[in-house]
Amino acid sequence: MKRTAIRDQLSAISGQRSARNFWRLTVLLFTHYSLLITAVILLPFTAHSADDRNALLAGMDQAEILRLGERIYREGILPDGKPLPGYVSGDVPVDGTAFTCVSCHLRSGLGSFEGNVVTPPTNGRILYQPREPFIKGSEFIPYIHNYAVYLPVRPAYTYETLAALISTGFDPTGRSVVSVMPRYEMSARDMAILIAYLDTLSDKPSPGVDKSEIKFATVIVEGTDPSAVRSMLTPIEFGIDRKNSLAVAASKNPRVALMSYNMSGNLTDIKFSLSRWVLKGPSTTWKQQLENYYKTEPVFALLGGITNGDWEPVHRFCEEKGIPDLFPIVDYPVISQKDWYTLYPSRGVRQEGEAAARYLHSMYDLFKGRSIVQIIRADRRAEALARGFRETWAETGHPPAEDIILAKGEKLTAEKLQQIVAKEKPAALLVWDDASLLPAVSSLVGKPDKPGLVIASGTYLGKSLWAVPEEVREFLYMTYPYRLPQDDARYDKAAKRVLAGKPINLFDPVIIRQSYLTNEILGKALLEMRGEYYRDFLLDTIGMMADQYFPLYERVSFGPGQRYASKGCFMVQLGKGKSPKLVRRSEWVTQ
Repeated sequence: MKRTAIRDQLSAISGQRSARNFWRLTVLLFTHYSLLITAVILLPFTAHSADDRNALLAGMDQAEILRLGERIYREGILPDGKPLPGYVSGDVPVDGTAFTCVSCHLRSGLGSFEGNVVTPPTNGRILYQPREPFIKGSEFIPYIHNYAVYLPVRPAYTYETLAALISTGFDPTGRSVVSVMPRYEMSARDMAILIAYLDTLSDKPSPGVDKSEIKFATVIVEGTDPSAVRSMLTPIEFGIDRKNSLAVAASKNPRVALMSYNMSGNLTDIKFSLSRWVLKGPSTTWKQQLENYYKTEPVFALLGGITNGDWEPVHRFCEEKGIPDLFPIVDYPVISQKDWYTLYPSRGVRQEGEAAARYLHSMYDLFKGRSIVQIIRADRRAEALARGFRETWAETGHPPAEDIILAKGEKLTAEKLQQIVAKEKPAALLVWDDASLLPAVSSLVGKPDKPGLVIASGTYLGKSLWAVPEEVREFLYMTYPYRLPQDDARYDKAAKRVLAGKPINLFDPVIIRQSYLTNEILGKALLEMRGEYYRDFLLDTIGMMADQYFPLYERVSFGPGQRYASKGCFMVQLGKGKSPKLVRRSEWVTQ
């Protein structure tokens, strides 16, 4: 802080004669002068010239420099493997692995903007330019102007002043940032490595983007039900056609052009395109097919995509190439805490099993030590449900459930179910099976030893969910990973808008709504990217979005590194009567 500002604050404080203000004066003096002393001590060790930096990095492979710099930026780990030492509030030591650069400045280095809290970009392309009180050419575009006005004016950084900022917490104007940003302690060589990495962040245009076009693709696995494919494609194609129609209208009508520019800036003039990448044959050949498609036509991102089975090869391809894939329609998404590039609508089938585990955990004290039993059909869907329950239940610390796996092709009969119940006497019974479970479960009606509740998968039951016998509804609970139909009715207008007058019975009602999510999130993200069309920034921007409310899911929420948009599931029962409704028996049970 400048001396005049310090003097003004000290004068105001010294005018007060209370003991409390005396201590405030002491703390203020100590804080400001300790920061200035720190800056004076550290600056000679950090403010090296660009020539010095080149000498420090001489002999190092460029790829290795970037790998090490990325590790410092993303993980807070120095080249020697030790944590990066950091200090907050001037002199409070912290572990740099807990205060990484990426946690605030994001993976793209283009900074974050949430509400009125702005973290500025930290990539070389922007750092080495002066910051004005507005972004030139965008003074009248609200979402860009509102971003710019929250950032203080500063001159362009140089290598020396950037190194000083990182080490001392003072920017080129002499303004301290230690109240919002840690200062980091590192050697001159490590500083050179980090800044070399910052120089490359969001520096070159992402593939599939130029000044006139953004190219997208969607992946369709051959053999997928045509109705499902049509349902996935329709909302995405609707959004792309609408965007391109607006660009055409803007080119012909100055009034439309002005209105569109004020809403979306340079995005108005950019055309979108969507290619279909159809994968054929065994999944072991998909990687090469994807390589061939991508070599012929690099794209900025994949939108949606659909398969009846595995998505792992597509997921891995996106990780290797750094290609975002927004919300493919799959029942079995890749579950990972580290992968970055694929966002899924949810955790798929297993999410229902996870929700069942959390629901039972909430009432575990009522079971008084009685067991929990899972009956598992021998197919992929049932196994995914059981695995989701099993892994989540293990996290609670309760004794494991008893798993009973039906033989391949075996149906659950009333006799077998009654034998299991008589032997195990479970407090709760989970039956992961399709509609064929209903006759067996019906046989428990009136039995004195029947479990207090039986849980099944609402999506596995499918339309048979509405055919649960009246006498079973009292004790049969179902997982339901969507908003209840009666509550979702008010969203129907939004979902049907993308059908452009086509009969809704031509489409899968769940998939059309999942794909609507893809269309809406893409549009919102591109508007908020301020013309910075970089792949990592697309995902960063989605990660900064507030909770969204669309058709199908009760809520979709995002956050840095979160890969699954809908994180919840209801526990429901079927109500009474000939035209029953689903009745909630839980809140939106989240992971």
